[in-house]
Amino acid sequence: MNVPAFIPATAAPFFPPQHIPEALQRKIVAATVNIARALQVKGLLNIQYVIFEGEVFVIEVNRSSRTVPYISKVTGIPMVNIATKVMLGQGIEAQGYPIGLLPEPGFVSVKVPVFSFGKLHLVETSLGPEMKSTGEVMGLGKTFALALSQGYSAAGTAVAERSTVVATIADRDKEEALPILRGFHDLGCPIAATAGTAALLKREGIAVMELNKIGEEDKNKQNLLDMIGHKEVGCIVNTLTKGKNPQRDGFRIRRAAAEIGIPCLTSLDTAKALLYMMRSLSAGEVLPLVSLEKYLDKDTVW
Repeated sequence: MNVPAFIPATAAPFFPPQHIPEALQRKIVAATVNIARALQVKGLLNIQYVIFEGEVFVIEVNRSSRTVPYISKVTGIPMVNIATKVMLGQGIEAQGYPIGLLPEPGFVSVKVPVFSFGKLHLVETSLGPEMKSTGEVMGLGKTFALALSQGYSAAGTAVAERSTVVATIADRDKEEALPILRGFHDLGCPIAATAGTAALLKREGIAVMELNKIGEEDKNKQNLLDMIGHKEVGCIVNTLTKGKNPQRDGFRIRRAAAEIGIPCLTSLDTAKALLYMMRSLSAGEVLPLVSLEKYLDKDTVW
């Protein structure tokens, strides 16, 4: 099976960059240097950028972030120690480190958030700009797919091979979701969906089991909440409709999944990343179990 060439951009923070052109990387470096000099920063600096239509925009600038220890681990550079000495007047070169960007490592690392929604009843599980994660784990691998697989496994969101994927997709997202759901189907994952999504899949020739909506009593269809409760689902792809009312079907589906421990993806970008990972693993990519020191060893041959 051929692994697709694309790499999803927003599955989770990862290093080194996998999808940013070199010219844009140079632009980001130049902007970072200019901002640091303008603000007269000595020590650590964290900047969040967004790239839109080939242009780089700054979201926010702050002193540090939770990403620092992760980057320190995967580069072997003790950033906090170096930054502290810089703040006390000792330059980077004086500490034995070069100025500028270091060469990219021969592996990929990914930082995957961990949530505690199962313990927080009636809390909406869909994500927005506010921080909802209660922890993070790191995945490492020689490819993006393998790193993501390790990270998902450590975060408790691994999806079993050929397990059922349930789709409840808002109308505005159906066109974008169609190739993703077709991809899961082609991997041998049974697809189950509520009426609107099921109708779309049937029109496109994709086998699908149509489910009852919550509250429906059609005996010829299985109940979605029963499937979740009986752990007959590998993951759920659920894009948001109107609002986050606890009485709405979407909210109840997401809460049921959280309390049972079934991955529920509310972002199609994350679903694309999961599909990419599963395709890569099904094509024969194998995750070697080696120490972090082995990853950092420049003589390691994969």
